[in-house]
Amino acid sequence: MTRLDAELRPLLSAERFMEATTLVLRNLGPEILGFLSAVLGNVDGDEVFAAFSESLWRSLAAYRAKCAIRTWAYMLARQQISRYRKGARRHQQPQVRISELADVLQEVRRTYTTRRATLTRLRNELSIEDRELLILRIDRELSFDEIALLFVDDPSTADEQALRREAARLRKRFQLIKDQLMTRVREIQAWP
Repeated sequence: MTRLDAELRPLLSAERFMEATTLVLRNLGPEILGFLSAVLGNVDGDEVFAAFSESLWRSLAAYRAKCAIRTWAYMLARQQISRYRKGARRHQQPQVRISELADVLQEVRRTYTTRRATLTRLRNELSIEDRELLILRIDRELSFDEIALLFVDDPSTADEQALRREAARLRKRFQLIKDQLMTRVREIQAWP
């Protein structure tokens, strides 16, 4: 059981759903907003995050802790993505007023924006080759074998063994970059 799950349990038992929702949003909101924005884009992600927050509030009474709250939150987020993609969100009126959560939602958006800016700044501090590797692997979702073709001098003359070595080198380099970025993030305390 995580710290968040332990803190959430007494709130749910006491049926303090507004406080429970606030706790979950403060702890998981930036992460969920980042997920939604990565999947749908920033504008659509923000719209779906509002629907997610509403759904979280409504669903906590039914949450029985059969899974971690983080898992539950991602399940709700994926349901909202599905609804949004089907167009249902744009045609329905909110069933729950979430004006009481406005400050928390604003805080989540601010935290997400700060984190994103921090990651962008950290990415820009990397060498061009390291930035290329991150973009190709994470943003463009290319495999290491595909990236190896881009990084060798002449792919038409590179043999299979050379490409495998380059892919292995890139895989190690990628892990090193990730480790360095996480260390830097912890150093500047952008998030816990």
